[in-house]
Amino acid sequence: MLGPPPTSGTRDAFQELALEGGCKSFGWINAMKKHDKKSYKKVCRTVREDGAYIEAGENDNLIVQKLNANKNALGIFGFSFLEQNSDTVQGSLIDGQEPTFDNIADGEYPVSRPLYFYVKKAHIDVVPGIKEYLAEFTNERAFGEDGYLADKGMIPLNAAARNQVANDVKTLKNLAL
Repeated sequence: MLGPPPTSGTRDAFQELALEGGCKSFGWINAMKKHDKKSYKKVCRTVREDGAYIEAGENDNLIVQKLNANKNALGIFGFSFLEQNSDTVQGSLIDGQEPTFDNIADGEYPVSRPLYFYVKKAHIDVVPGIKEYLAEFTNERAFGEDGYLADKGMIPLNAAARNQVANDVKTLKNLAL
């Protein structure tokens, strides 16, 4: 298995969604989370260090190259690289779901997650550029179906969800925790 190093958000997502997701299917391991969270995380998020997992760096192109050289290998990288290299590599079925644009957008592919960023309301008028930053990333040019974030491999929310997010940002709605 080839994948990113510990400093990668993709690896964080893999550990949380795939490794920990697998743990949740074992009742005795899942029960550990309530009583010994530290042990639970060690069991459920530790990546093997015996050579079965090879850190291929932050360069997803290198992972794709190594996958093409070894047809028995499995690689971990973002959807955009799968899409860009679908002529030479294929995605893995998880719980019968393919890693397609629609399955990821609908939340059906279990090893995918949304991207969030948070801003403290107190920083809005204090930190230069925060208002502009928020406006930029909640603009259809950026996060719309044909926005530049989609061109970079991000999968946009549906129109209703995008409208809600844009409105929440404009009104600086607090998150309900």
